[in-house]
Amino acid sequence: MNPRRKFTSRNALIALHDLITVVVALLVSCYFRFDDHDLAVRLPLLLQALPYFLVISSVVFYVFNLTTTKWRFISLVDALNIVKASSLLTFVILVFDYIIIAPNLYGTFFLGRKTIILYWLLQIFLLAATRFTYRYFRYKRTLVHVKADDATPAIVVGRAADAEILFRSVESGAVKRLRPVGLLSPSPADIGQTIRGVSVLGGVDELEEVIADFAARQGPIKRIIMTPSAFESDAQPETVLARGRKLGLKVSRLPSLGEGGEIPRLTPVAVEDLLLRPSRTIDYERLEGLVKNKSIVVTGGGGSIGSEICKRIVTFGASRLLIIENSEPALYAIVETLGDRSRTAVVEGRIADIRDRERLMRLMDEFKPDIVFHTAALKHVPILERDWSEGVKTNIFGSINVADAALASGAEAMVMVSTDKAIEPVSMLGLTKRFAEMYCQALDRELAQRTEGKIPMRLISVRFGNVLASNGSVVPKFKAQIEAGGPVTVTHPDMVRYFMTIREACDLVITAASHAAMPERHDVSVYVLNMGQPVKIVDLAERMISLSGLQPHQDIEIVFTGVRPGERLNEILFASEEPTIDIGLPGILAAKPNEPPIDMLHKWIMVLTAAVANEDKSTIRSVLKDAVPEFGAPAGQTSPLA
Repeated sequence: MNPRRKFTSRNALIALHDLITVVVALLVSCYFRFDDHDLAVRLPLLLQALPYFLVISSVVFYVFNLTTTKWRFISLVDALNIVKASSLLTFVILVFDYIIIAPNLYGTFFLGRKTIILYWLLQIFLLAATRFTYRYFRYKRTLVHVKADDATPAIVVGRAADAEILFRSVESGAVKRLRPVGLLSPSPADIGQTIRGVSVLGGVDELEEVIADFAARQGPIKRIIMTPSAFESDAQPETVLARGRKLGLKVSRLPSLGEGGEIPRLTPVAVEDLLLRPSRTIDYERLEGLVKNKSIVVTGGGGSIGSEICKRIVTFGASRLLIIENSEPALYAIVETLGDRSRTAVVEGRIADIRDRERLMRLMDEFKPDIVFHTAALKHVPILERDWSEGVKTNIFGSINVADAALASGAEAMVMVSTDKAIEPVSMLGLTKRFAEMYCQALDRELAQRTEGKIPMRLISVRFGNVLASNGSVVPKFKAQIEAGGPVTVTHPDMVRYFMTIREACDLVITAASHAAMPERHDVSVYVLNMGQPVKIVDLAERMISLSGLQPHQDIEIVFTGVRPGERLNEILFASEEPTIDIGLPGILAAKPNEPPIDMLHKWIMVLTAAVANEDKSTIRSVLKDAVPEFGAPAGQTSPLA
């Protein structure tokens, strides 16, 4: 039984209804079983025992959730609960009749076996009939809206199990103004079947034929709905999207319920949904266990990664969330978004720059976070190659401020979002992120060494590559160039990158944090998201052009503009001096710590602080090369520190 259930006036009416069914079932079964004389003899004792039996019945109905189940969504589980509750009450009557009453008063029986069986059948029927009649009434009302003129006829693509979720959502009214007229399934076992009154009309490859046939008989189909299983390779998702757009149909997707468990709602199919390998399976219970009822701080919470982490944290049940952001529009947008979706978490947004050490210390000290997610950073490679000192101030000094503030405020863990460019860096972004990683690693190790008998605060870094549709990524850039008629600009024909979706990246960041927060301490503080096979950027451009219904190199030209400062053709996930560890979490690897002592880092930081203030370029170059000796510009390029 769920201890958080609340008893309302609606529940009281349901309870009254169910108790009335008990009285009716008991009296009717006796009426049909006994003649007038036998019924008259038994009725006084029956009425005397009835109040006690009603008390028992009310408890049984509540325990089996009959009192609190919403009739509109009555299901097989609820039907089984009705049978269980009725069977238990029948057993109570059996004990009452054969053990308590019969030996003392009648010598044989009071109600008898036939009466008790009849009661059991009537009790099940009366409890179920009203509930299912109500559900059928609501279902018919919903169908009126589904069949209305403004309901859009749609073909659903995907396996039967996924489609059934959508059909239920339409029936319940969660998805409105939609009329599914058929299902196309990649599974041969589904062909010829009917799911909730909707027929499986064929396989995915029959899309155009089915739409043409339906249009000839009943009218045009205006929409295609792709369920999560429609994005599997055997469902030909690219073909479905391309054909749908060619036919001028709106193509939407039904997000997986695992993506947070929200009410099902349709969203447009984005090109990035089709560009990657299948997403990693995420253990959402693990993430909820880390975040639920915790106080969380997210720096850079208005950015593409930070805002998604905020949304996931609210979804997984955090009690309080403090968003630190230096952009007022970005802060306003994420706070408003979370205000619309958060019913439990207290969300607060504060304008602050992570470079401002004193303000950061005050905010953290006032909030007392359990976990800090540090996503604030300067990350655009060409910009930081030019304005490298700003990267030092934000990515190095800002990260140090966040780590120190988290430690001073008593946080359990700090998670820094890093980048694959920090591995044997060739750019200022990678160099500054690697320095910040080393500081977190060194502080993490120092805390472990000086703390005995107590689990210290953990400081970890999580690296991943390019995130599709994040600010500054190539996908929105390519989209805009395709919409403008081209050309699509690619830096180099051999340029290769790792990619993943924003949500997958954020879920894996939180998963890595859950590993670091385990009671037993693991000697790892750098986690790397396994992003599968890298993607050639030119292949990505060609696929995006094709998915837009155009021909690459014919309708849309692809132009190579040359490698930009600080870029290399291939990214790597681990440095040569970082042994990898399989930590048993799908999609995540870890690296053994490899950092200088904390005292050495403090000396470098002091020198860097003075050098940046005086714009002493030679000193900054010397310190950073001492700290990260593997740093070097790509072949044919000159380092900005040279």
